[in-house]
Amino acid sequence: MNTLTYKPGWGDVLPRLRSLYERRAADRVFATMAVPSATVAEFRQQYPQAECGYPDPAERADFWDRLLRERSAIEDDSLPSAYLSEFDQGLYGGLLGGEVRFLAHPESGWISSMVPALLKDWSQFRRLRFDDSHPWWRRYERQLEVFVEHSRGKWGISHFILIDGLNFVFELIGATETYLSVETCPEEVRRAIDFAYDLNVKVHRTFFEVVPSLDGGTFSNFAQWIPGQIVSESLDPYHMTSVAYFERWGREPAERILAAFDGGVVHIHGNGRHLLEAASTLRGLKAMLLADDKGFPLAFDVLKELRPRVGDVPVAVFADYFTFVDRLERHDLPGGVMYQVRKVPDVVAANRCMEKVRAYRV
Repeated sequence: MNTLTYKPGWGDVLPRLRSLYERRAADRVFATMAVPSATVAEFRQQYPQAECGYPDPAERADFWDRLLRERSAIEDDSLPSAYLSEFDQGLYGGLLGGEVRFLAHPESGWISSMVPALLKDWSQFRRLRFDDSHPWWRRYERQLEVFVEHSRGKWGISHFILIDGLNFVFELIGATETYLSVETCPEEVRRAIDFAYDLNVKVHRTFFEVVPSLDGGTFSNFAQWIPGQIVSESLDPYHMTSVAYFERWGREPAERILAAFDGGVVHIHGNGRHLLEAASTLRGLKAMLLADDKGFPLAFDVLKELRPRVGDVPVAVFADYFTFVDRLERHDLPGGVMYQVRKVPDVVAANRCMEKVRAYRV
């Protein structure tokens, strides 16, 4: 890929992103601007109910084409890319015979997936096999082909979430049985983690074989673009455990899969912030999203406390427009951060704000 017609200024954005993810931009700030979307409003009308079936890939590609075309006049640090939310969790269990269920998200236009637990007990695990003739593998390949064709020259395709480590065991036997099995059947759990590694490598190497890169880098739904073939890891099962538990069960699988590619990004929910120091030292880590959850302070509000805990790892946080502008004008923003600014009134306000973002120095 050598052009992005839905981002006329992509050639100026790319060096900024490269400096951030090469950890040369601790004195600068970066931002994406979310303005009201007619395409998302139309999606809300089309999907008033939460549950739905697997959508037509061409319809989903058209959704992303319209959404990203809407944003082409915004001069922020985003690069236009679609996220394959239909496969972000359910694909992995579906490939092994699980029942894939889909959920529409009216606020974003995503359609995500999940599977109920595949196995009744560990005795069924040894029967699991990956088969590239499986219908869900064919659907995966087909959707990649459709998105590549629809996006050509206009927008990119973001990496999507890995489901490995204990996340994969969750899909096999459910969360409660996973935590119990770690204590009662640790060898079975380790075999499942090894199986998950092989399956995830297959899924994501296929992604990188089919999906065009931009200047040798990977499009990312929260990081925007990072040099190399970069995967998106989830540490969610360890958010409800101790740091020692993460070190025992989470670090090795995460570092192993990151080493199979050129590194990866992770997200940390509000209930996982006790893992920040440990997660920030993962070998191969390129960036971290500090997510928000009910019952915890917004990451943006406590960023001055959280930012030093991850060293020089680039981070992303969500921020509402007027709060962000206030902190920007008071020169009160930590650097080395991608601020994902929401509720921006319009394109004019977004571009005016970005002039100040690009000039900002810590």
